[in-house]
Amino acid sequence: MTTVPATGSSTDTSSTSSSSQAAPTLDYNDFLQLMIAQLQNQDPLNPTDSSEFMSQIAEFSNVEQGINANSKLDQLLVNSNISQASTMIGLQITGTDGTTGIVQSVRIDSSGSTAVLTSGEQVPIDAGVTIGYPTS
Repeated sequence: MTTVPATGSSTDTSSTSSSSQAAPTLDYNDFLQLMIAQLQNQDPLNPTDSSEFMSQIAEFSNVEQGINANSKLDQLLVNSNISQASTMIGLQITGTDGTTGIVQSVRIDSSGSTAVLTSGEQVPIDAGVTIGYPTS
């Protein structure tokens, strides 16, 4: 919106949207639904250009491959965390808050890994945690 002040010069007072808001992401099903809607609503007398349609099919394949790759990477990370967790059992851990104890078990969930100590306390395994052999 442009306003003209009393002095006669024009000033642009349009507002810009903040880039701090996250853009919504589309998943595999959303992409498929959009493509089906496009096919159902196209003009039968002027169908979609075949090269454009093939480009969309290729993009659909890329989206599917990306989703599959992410799924496999997630599984690799879980397997890696499980492997590392098994080596921590029986070791002494010191958390970033100073909590110290012997690791009885390790819990792995979507938020990361957590060491459960013999005392029942829980220590998140993240940057700054010290793990070593018991001193006593």
